[in-house]
Amino acid sequence: MKKSEVLKIIGQNIKRIRLEKGFTQVDLVGKIEARIDTTNISRIEKGRTNATIHTLYKISQALEVPLSEICDVYFSERV
Repeated sequence: MKKSEVLKIIGQNIKRIRLEKGFTQVDLVGKIEARIDTTNISRIEKGRTNATIHTLYKISQALEVPLSEICDVYFSERV
């Protein structure tokens, strides 16, 4: 799997979980205990940037899901 595909799937996972929780991107940024803004969240969700593992961890904490759920590149193939 190409890097761009992995980034896109991780972004889709974040967006799916965020929407399931009823959060806007602004809501998510407010819950993240790190320096990140809505522009960065948008880029991550679109697969346009390679977020650090620490950023992904902070996002998972804000969404109250395991980091593995965000990083599961095979989830989209199972649903």
